[in-house]
Amino acid sequence: MGDGKAQGKGEQIKGKLKEAAGKAVGDERLKAEGKTEQAKGNVRETAQNAEDTVRGTIRGARDDKR
Repeated sequence: MGDGKAQGKGEQIKGKLKEAAGKAVGDERLKAEGKTEQAKGNVRETAQNAEDTVRGTIRGARDDKR
C-alpha cells in the first residue's frame, strides 16, 4: 500500500467532516468543500490502486520470464 492510499483516505475523512460541519451550520460553501475534498481523496486512492496493480503486473511478468 502506497502513501497515496493513506492520503486519499485522510482526504476522504477530512471531507466528510467538513461536509457534516457545513450541513450542521448551514454553510453551503463548507459543505461543497467537503464534497470536493472527498472526491480528491477518491481520485488519489484510485490512482494508487491503479499504480499498485500495474506494479504487480510488471512484477508478475518479470517473474514469469525467469
